[in-house]
Amino acid sequence: MCIRIYFCTFARLICEYHFTAMDNYIVSARKYRPSTFDSVVGQRSLTDTLRNAIRTNHLAHAYLFCGPRGVGKTTCARIFAKTINCLNPTADYEACNECESCRAFNEQRSFNIHELDAASNNSVEDIRTLIQEVRIPPQIGKYSVYIIDEVHMLSQGAFNALLKTLEEPPSYAIFILATTEKHKVLPTILSRCQIYDFQRITVQDIVAHLQYVAAKEGVVAEEQALNVVARKADGGMRDALSIFDQLVAFCGNNITYQQTIEVLNVLDTDYYFRLVDAALRSDVTASLLLFNEVLQKGFDAGSFVIGLAEHLRDVLVSKDVQTLPLLQTAESVRAQYQQQAAACTAPWLFRALDVLNTCDVQYRTARNKRLTVELALVKLSQLSAPAAQPTVAPSQPVTVKQAPSAPTPAGPAATKPTPVPSQPVSSPRPAPQAPPARPSLPKIPSINLNTSSGSQAPSAAPAASSAPQQNSPFSPDQLIGAWVGLKQNFPREERLLAMLSDFKPVVIGENKLQLALANPLQKEEFGHFEEQIMANLRRALKNDLIRMEIVVKEYKSDNRAFTAAEKYKQMVTDNPELLNLKNDLGLQLD
Repeated sequence: MCIRIYFCTFARLICEYHFTAMDNYIVSARKYRPSTFDSVVGQRSLTDTLRNAIRTNHLAHAYLFCGPRGVGKTTCARIFAKTINCLNPTADYEACNECESCRAFNEQRSFNIHELDAASNNSVEDIRTLIQEVRIPPQIGKYSVYIIDEVHMLSQGAFNALLKTLEEPPSYAIFILATTEKHKVLPTILSRCQIYDFQRITVQDIVAHLQYVAAKEGVVAEEQALNVVARKADGGMRDALSIFDQLVAFCGNNITYQQTIEVLNVLDTDYYFRLVDAALRSDVTASLLLFNEVLQKGFDAGSFVIGLAEHLRDVLVSKDVQTLPLLQTAESVRAQYQQQAAACTAPWLFRALDVLNTCDVQYRTARNKRLTVELALVKLSQLSAPAAQPTVAPSQPVTVKQAPSAPTPAGPAATKPTPVPSQPVSSPRPAPQAPPARPSLPKIPSINLNTSSGSQAPSAAPAASSAPQQNSPFSPDQLIGAWVGLKQNFPREERLLAMLSDFKPVVIGENKLQLALANPLQKEEFGHFEEQIMANLRRALKNDLIRMEIVVKEYKSDNRAFTAAEKYKQMVTDNPELLNLKNDLGLQLD
């Protein structure tokens, strides 16, 4: 019984210890949140502007802080609200953290600073409640500051309810609106605020701040690992600190590069260096095997293409000393980038980036995504392959140092005459023989098919050839039959098939045809196939002397209105069977 009581007491003490330890833990994003303007990272111009406004007492009644997530919008709003209410500001206009107003703010019991989350308080009633609170003057300090976070999520009615108060608030009221999507805020709200655009924090600033946090926490971190964290955070300090806490939980107090890429599922840059080296060697096999190894490690092919393009961009900026500051990587890797940049030419990098950019666009809609990436890698390997240059014969005779002549053999072969070269050469080697003559090709009779209506003469008869020309007579019915049979040769040309059906050629002379089309566009379209049509027509009619003249019909427009009798007369003229139908049915014209 005593042992059981002792064991339960010991277990309770262990649980209390662990719960106490968990309660005391604060994530780095909150623990190292800036409390002064000087401690804000990456927003120096904005913090200097706010500090100068406090120094000169030029405070606006409404501010709008906009920018990406995790760059310090709400933090700067809190520091600004705390500083303008400080009773004893420092010489550089920072909060003293000792007066009653500063202590109340630090202990989260200040009645002068009000924060509203617009994501969950976005109705008209919430804004009306806020407006009622604005009427109450501050008890300690000079200003009542109202921080509305995620203001773009207010409803249309809530925005309208806020307009009047935002334009003419009491002298002691200051509004600070924060948003990540400025385009969703009404223009009437924007016109009433001073707008501050927060920028993304650079990789260098994030790495420097992470090194400061690591030193405070007693964590040893490689610079290359922190660089990966900074690039993964995409300009957000809160995201960088969250990733840092994740790495500490996995690695402990020693963060290495290999562990970082393993936790964050980031491909090692060594693969990109090796793939570019393989492409420069025109080694397609090595490139495809490297890509297959990347896929086997579980990485996405689209992310691989994007990463390779970013790597080539870094290689490109490493070629020039002026663009070298654009390289956002650790100092330990810069030498490797510069070494590979020296092996690549700028035109090759331009073409390689264009290939990868095209692959990235095609990858989204491609069905066989792996093949799309592999084709891009093959093109990269082909870029460095030198093109075959044609051999050009020298325009001047080449002088070669004469070698000692061989002894002349005795016998009948010695009496054989030696051919004299056309140009003097000093080499005993035989003159290059002329290439064998190519066999002559049979000449094709030239046919001028570019005819027109009136202004140009009909096409001339084909020139004489080695084969006898056919000149068989044909009747109009045979001509129409051959014309209709042309449709089988152009099954997919819909516009040409329509013209072959609507228009028929007529015989206007010996072996001379005329085709009347409706407009010049049809004449132009028919001209694209005229040569093929005439060849098929001559073959079908067994007459090689057929010529065709294409004309365009001239229509005279008559804009007058026709009566019913005139319309009926025209219809009977076009179709005589209509008169028989009228008589058979006994119809009368009204």
